Amino acid sequence: MKKQGILNSHISKVLSDLGHTDRIVVADAGLPVPEGVLKIDLSLKLGTPSFQEVVELIADDMVVEKVILAAEIKAGNPEALQFITEKFGDEAVDVSISHEQFKAMTRNAKVVIRTGEATPYANCILQSGVIFG
Repeated sequence: MKKQGILNSHISKVLSDLGHTDRIVVADAGLPVPEGVLKIDLSLKLGTPSFQEVVELIADDMVVEKVILAAEIKAGNPEALQFITEKFGDEAVDVSISHEQFKAMTRNAKVVIRTGEATPYANCILQSGVIFG
């Protein structure tokens, strides 16, 4: 049994398999998952686990070079935007696309990790970086 890090074997495997610029999605309970994209459903009930909890745990195990959010998060969920910006820094966060464009981008993700989050626009695309220069 693992001593630390993410215990969920499916998430652990996905993170281990990521290469530079590969993308994963952390999603609220309502984001549609495109046909053919792996879905890891962590939702237990509305709000559990939260978007923030899942992003925190993944960020501890993943080199994230870029975070993509839908522009609607600015007005629709400023708390989630603040969390992401504080966690990853302004320079890593891209909020320039619409929610419809965001959903289209999820078609190319390695996985969509569904949380129990029940607030609007609590979704992000995490782009993998590398641990070397």
